[in-house]
Amino acid sequence: MTSMYTTIEIERESNVAWIWLNRPEVRNAFNDVMIRELTESFVTLGEDSSVKVVVLAGRGTSFCAGADLNWMKRMSSYTLEENRQDASNLAAMLERLYRLPKPTIARINGHAFAGGMGLVAACDVAVASEETKFCLSEVKIGLIPATIGPYIVAAMGTRQARRYMLSAERFSATDAQRTGLIHEVVDLHSLDEMVLNFVQLLKSGGTSAHKETKSLVELIGQSSIDEHLISETADWIARVRASDEGREGIKSFLEKRKPSWISED
Repeated sequence: MTSMYTTIEIERESNVAWIWLNRPEVRNAFNDVMIRELTESFVTLGEDSSVKVVVLAGRGTSFCAGADLNWMKRMSSYTLEENRQDASNLAAMLERLYRLPKPTIARINGHAFAGGMGLVAACDVAVASEETKFCLSEVKIGLIPATIGPYIVAAMGTRQARRYMLSAERFSATDAQRTGLIHEVVDLHSLDEMVLNFVQLLKSGGTSAHKETKSLVELIGQSSIDEHLISETADWIARVRASDEGREGIKSFLEKRKPSWISED
């Protein structure tokens, strides 16, 4: 099943949704329309109980080259308030992706520049082809990687983020993996195979368990190990164990069968 938008395409294969950035003529650079359509798609897929995994990819030879030039021209004449609203829309889109209650995979090829790197960093798993180039280019045009910054720093760490944000240098997929931005680097012909391997792994988890785990990781990443965190995590696992999904998971494990959420496809 394929859902069509103006700037993106959504393909559904069983319980997996593929979101394709679909502006290959401009290396999938995003504009206000794409931002709006991505936001809508993240909301829709996040609420769709039939979807277990979401893959974000780019049509053509690049994942995403960042901001569209014509959009940037319009921004240059915006008032402060118009700029604030425009930036807020981008920030909201990235947050929707980051907090989507399903596992997300970034399938990266060609280029992931500026905001394209933000999309990568906001996904749970990132797989890149070995020829992919990355760049946080904002300072070269007198801007800063502000809305994507929280996700970049969370993925790469402060030290690496300082280097690449300040230098605006291009770097390889291997370097991106070294920083923690990318999990796996493969040749282009093996890219889809690696993505599908992750899809199969992620499909085996419980839907609620995935949602709770993403929230758990975010909480722990922002917390110190103290009595409050220890108590909260104990309460958290207690609630999950007592849930319908938790009980089914334990029961299926003891009965040596697949849990009910795993389909036979």
